[in-house]
Amino acid sequence: MVAVESGHLLLGLIVGVSILLMLVRPRNIPEVYWVGGGALMLVALRLVPLRLAGRAVAEGSDVYLFLIGMMLLSEVAREHGVFDWLSSLAIRRAEGSATRLFALVYGIGTVVTICMSNDATAVVLTPAILAAVRKAKVESLPHLFTCALIANAASFVLPISNPANLVVFHEGMPPLGQWLVAFGVPSVLSIASTYLVMRVIFRDDLRAAIECEVEDVPLRVEGKVVLAGLALMVGVLLAASALKKDLGLPACCAALAITAVVSIKARSNPLKLAREISWGTLVLVAGLFVMVDAVESLGLLKVTERWLARAMQLAPAVGAAVAGFAVAVANNVVNNLPLGLIAGGTLHAAHAKGLIANAVLIAVDLGPNLSITGSLATILWLLALRKEGLDVGFWRFLKVGMLAMPIALICSLGGALAMQMLASSR
Repeated sequence: MVAVESGHLLLGLIVGVSILLMLVRPRNIPEVYWVGGGALMLVALRLVPLRLAGRAVAEGSDVYLFLIGMMLLSEVAREHGVFDWLSSLAIRRAEGSATRLFALVYGIGTVVTICMSNDATAVVLTPAILAAVRKAKVESLPHLFTCALIANAASFVLPISNPANLVVFHEGMPPLGQWLVAFGVPSVLSIASTYLVMRVIFRDDLRAAIECEVEDVPLRVEGKVVLAGLALMVGVLLAASALKKDLGLPACCAALAITAVVSIKARSNPLKLAREISWGTLVLVAGLFVMVDAVESLGLLKVTERWLARAMQLAPAVGAAVAGFAVAVANNVVNNLPLGLIAGGTLHAAHAKGLIANAVLIAVDLGPNLSITGSLATILWLLALRKEGLDVGFWRFLKVGMLAMPIALICSLGGALAMQMLASSR
């Protein structure tokens, strides 16, 4: 009995320290090494059976395929100038107004997040926007924060907008029509309220005028093919979602087809694009799957299931608010991917549906706007800035997030409640 308790204590310690080191990143060592190392240590010390670890890794196959497809498509778009064209177009359409530029960047970030996932906004759009605002000689911080916050605020418009959506509902993704009914209005409120809060926070910076001419960046034929392929891919994924099919394989196959067509058209080597994919991100996600399954073996789901059951006993609005804010804050302690796995398992175990399940999904996606540590997309955004010689500290981000996240969450949960009441009245 003592040996079992010691093993459980050691398992929890390894998982907790690994996630902490992933968030802190001592000596700038990438997150994958801390999580991957922790998962290997669990197996090596026989705290997690090899068969259980293999099963946990296999559970994430749909997420891996989805991420590969989205990262590949993002690289194809970057390689053929789609993001440079978008950023140049935004500055020219701003017509000298930093406020109008801010709105255009926000709009572009919204579209990219909805159609290509929040990671694409964080990793690929951010450097393009930074290069554009530097050319325009305007304060870059408002536009960079736009890329970070819209990557989460718009990430539940569609199931494909955030890998966390696949994680939370990996036991059964709602049909597309049901998804749009449940999350359409909350998404609009999340996007609109986040924009208004940021306009207020950065109002002084946005009073400046753009005083320089920005070179027109034409979109090459290959870039147009990428955009056409993207439209087709979105259609395929929406059809798959409507048919209650997994999204990972269609996303990956569509991205491979688009890459092949564009590479043939441009007479370029597609292997070069494959090398640009962040394969370490897949290892990171796999390690998180192992750790969450390990913690679940200690009975964590029973604890979270009891908490959720208590929230479900409250009035619907109160229960959704309690669950939503608890999950939203917890994102920033353990990151939304492991939390999404735990939340998904808890919802499945508790057979939770309707308003409270929707509140949990919204919180998993939107909660990371509180701090840098909240989501993989936000961490990737920060890494993209560091590559360009910029850094946004924890407290600087928190000052914005403390206003933006709670207001957007309240609006979104209110929208979810209104839609639930409307559906019940019919």
